Amino acid sequence: MRITNDWKDYRLIDASNGKRLEKWGGYVLVRPDPQIIWENHNPSPLWQTADAVYHRSSSGGGSWEYKRRLPESWNIKYKNLSFTVKPTGFKHTGIFPEQAVNWDLCSEFIKNSGREINVLNMFAYTGGATLACAAAGAKVCHLDAVKGMVDWGRANAALSGLSEKPIRWIVDDAVKFLGREIRRGTRYDAIILDPPSYGRGTNGEMWRLEENICSLMNMCGEVLTDKPLFIVLNSYTTGLSSSVMTYLLQMTIGRKFKIRVDSQEIGLPVEQTGLAIPAGNTAVVYFN
Repeated sequence: MRITNDWKDYRLIDASNGKRLEKWGGYVLVRPDPQIIWENHNPSPLWQTADAVYHRSSSGGGSWEYKRRLPESWNIKYKNLSFTVKPTGFKHTGIFPEQAVNWDLCSEFIKNSGREINVLNMFAYTGGATLACAAAGAKVCHLDAVKGMVDWGRANAALSGLSEKPIRWIVDDAVKFLGREIRRGTRYDAIILDPPSYGRGTNGEMWRLEENICSLMNMCGEVLTDKPLFIVLNSYTTGLSSSVMTYLLQMTIGRKFKIRVDSQEIGLPVEQTGLAIPAGNTAVVYFN
């Protein structure tokens, strides 16, 4: 498991009974996590003094219970990057902190390449990977189907002092966008994908990861340059295990390029126990 260890403004304090106890900047939040099927019999005392708790609803979604008044949003940093944190109605805060291990990896690829790198970041959410790549010197196309997420990413770029970097902010369906890029002859040296298990495109198109990921990866192969640098594919979908992702990439990208795939779980350290919880799988494609 590749573990994110370099956060200062985020801490996973404890994990027990289907919940995470997290500190985001100056505020402690409790959020559900269904994979936490154990009970910690030596729990952190901070469970009792959390600032807000997210409760799932039996009809779907959920809501926040605030123990004290919190600002609508606040800012935290990861190394040289800054992000706005905002508790949303779907339990998320605008950041997946475990992804920092992938931000660092992409940044290292770009800095060590010795050339100008053009990156496509799809399903880009609020821009963690976009900002990391731009700060490392790459040109980035930030693509997400939700305008609010793209606006949030743009705001994070401004907060990080990256507004003048060469970032294209695109609101579009990933498959439609790739189709147009293929026809236009646009090519990218690196691709980052963090697709949802389920979702909808800009016009309500239904997305199911297991049904669409193979054709999507074949399209990705069509927009790569002749000397690509990397692909990073992330998944939170149970059926897309590390070994499945490796096989998928060999049968799609590997048909066109000679590649090596390193697929592993990514995770977060838990302070109270000294253990780490898994938080998805990431497959990294190295081009030989």
